[in-house]
Amino acid sequence: MNTKYVDLINQTFDFPQPEFALKKDKLFFHDIDLNKLVEQYGAPLKFTYLPQISNNIQRAKSWFDSAINKYNYKGTYNYCYCTKSSHFKHVLDEALKNDIHIETSSAFDIDIVESLKATGKIKDNTYIISNGFKRAQYITNIARLVNNGHKNCIPIIDNYEEIDLLSNEINNTFNIGIRIASEEEPKFEFYTSRLGIGYKSIVPFYNKQIKNNPKVELKMLHFFINTGIRDTAYYWNELLKCLKVYISLKKICPTLDSLNIGGGFPIKNSLAFDFDYEYMIDEIINQINLTCKEEDVDVPNIFTEFGSFTVGESGGAIYEVLYQKQQNDREKWNMINSSFITTLPDTWAISKRFIMLPINRWNSTYERVLLGGLTCDSDDYYNSEQHINAIYLPKYDKDKPLYVGFFNTGAYQETIGGYGGLQHCLIPAPKHILIDKDAQGNIITSLFKEEQKSEDLLQILGYKKESMVEKDIQILKTVNNLQLADK
Repeated sequence: MNTKYVDLINQTFDFPQPEFALKKDKLFFHDIDLNKLVEQYGAPLKFTYLPQISNNIQRAKSWFDSAINKYNYKGTYNYCYCTKSSHFKHVLDEALKNDIHIETSSAFDIDIVESLKATGKIKDNTYIISNGFKRAQYITNIARLVNNGHKNCIPIIDNYEEIDLLSNEINNTFNIGIRIASEEEPKFEFYTSRLGIGYKSIVPFYNKQIKNNPKVELKMLHFFINTGIRDTAYYWNELLKCLKVYISLKKICPTLDSLNIGGGFPIKNSLAFDFDYEYMIDEIINQINLTCKEEDVDVPNIFTEFGSFTVGESGGAIYEVLYQKQQNDREKWNMINSSFITTLPDTWAISKRFIMLPINRWNSTYERVLLGGLTCDSDDYYNSEQHINAIYLPKYDKDKPLYVGFFNTGAYQETIGGYGGLQHCLIPAPKHILIDKDAQGNIITSLFKEEQKSEDLLQILGYKKESMVEKDIQILKTVNNLQLADK
């Protein structure tokens, strides 16, 4: 009988897959022996496999190059990384090895850009696309970057006041883009995006505030929808509406030369994942090319802002099953030694699915279970998998440890979870491991961050005990007071 966990996977999916392999019932991820990783560092842990960042960037670049060559497209392609997906230095360092550009979304992003520029990671010709609603500090930081000579900084105008605010702080002429407030799918709670300026208002806005403004040049039109880049009638309809705006603007604004189609490429969330990236890029380039030719306007340079696609598939988390609770005839709860709410907040907040696989005991028989976290919150669980909304894992055995991995978790989880700060029920953040390869292809691991300690959390909460320095100062004050009293 086929009752082992490995049988279940082989019957349900094509396995092994490019990033996953099984060797003697132990799971490997990009040739990384995950069991050895746990033996060395323990669980729970998070890891970042840095080469996958470069791999995905190069894949996207090759797809765009292929489509541009196929259609003899006269514009260029520029890959931007959406920093809010993961701000970590090791992520930016890896991404910037690939001749890319940066998209920012807040004031402190500009500080990161300046830090990377000081070390030569960002060059003068690197595009800095500044999105988001811009408060005073964000305006000031953008102005500082431009005033210090970074000409390829393009703030994307999100509301009618931002041009004046930028003009007040930028000394010379500067480039801008305009974000379209795209219309969302009917199933959304809102109809129009809160970001940007409405389709019908963009040309009047240009004529009123930009056309005769000697200090400003419009270079870019920005387009993005929440559901991302998908082969749906809705996406193609919104793209064509965006192109109509581009063409209308281009005919009256010669400086406009770029179209930013944002991000939104999905990442692999199941062993059954199937998305034809190459087709989507091919058809996007084809549609832009055809539409511009019909209207006899120059095609735009293309910009994208891939965040999750860049970094998502580089991340993973590994937990140990601590205990199994039989709650009734049907429910078996496998309790992990961490929390889903704190370490994978998207599973709780938006019911996001990640690839979940055990990293050992694949030759054991399997059972249907629920996975629970350590907090006392009833929502701290994971109960959605590719096996028809059920989770199957090797049978729990208190004498045989079971480790479970979640994969492609590299985007947003740390920042949404409040990296380095307080976590629900004071569950400590797990240790974080960086994984790279040397020139010979050998796996290299290093500890980026230890697991949080109680001292870290107590300090944030104000319970931190006096340090030795503070005690020494207090002793000196006491001695001085006694000496003054003697006098």
